[in-house]
Amino acid sequence: MKKIRLSILPLALVAASAVAALKDGDTAPDFKAPASLAGKAFNFVLKDALKKGPVVLYFYPSAYTNGCNIQAHTFAVNYDKFKAAGATVIGVSQDSIARLNDFSADPEYCAGKVAVASDEGGKISKAYDLSVREASPGKKDTRGQDIDHGYTERTTFIVTPDGKIAATLGGLAPATNVEKALEAVQRIAAQR
Repeated sequence: MKKIRLSILPLALVAASAVAALKDGDTAPDFKAPASLAGKAFNFVLKDALKKGPVVLYFYPSAYTNGCNIQAHTFAVNYDKFKAAGATVIGVSQDSIARLNDFSADPEYCAGKVAVASDEGGKISKAYDLSVREASPGKKDTRGQDIDHGYTERTTFIVTPDGKIAATLGGLAPATNVEKALEAVQRIAAQR
């Protein structure tokens, strides 16, 4: 009986962290962050982006890691569909802006289409009630470089122009996360 309880406990902890994120209908915390698009740094301000339409705010663990590479590439491939729905897409991780300049321009991943913002220390992630982990010593990215920053759980929020969260997408495979985000912004576009 003890073995069953011990095997269920980790699943309960995973489920608890997945449901800790802000929920549909909550107000999205406003933030400003250094960001990069096509290798060029700029300041991203959520409230300014919301003036143009919904924002797909996707948090991910780290640039140049397997799942994050897939997610960034899938967002880039579908960029025109998000744009057609009037949505701004911005990725957020604890990577430095220098790493994000490379990642945002990399033709294999963000491809100069998807902007990514730096949340060094995880302050923005924590404002969205996301789980933040410390850096893992010796961890390398897919380029073989050290990852010297913390990780945020993969979760996407669809934020409507009134600053409310219309959808919270967590616990999904990277490509499925993008697919569900696109479905959400297309629904919002159809209601306008």
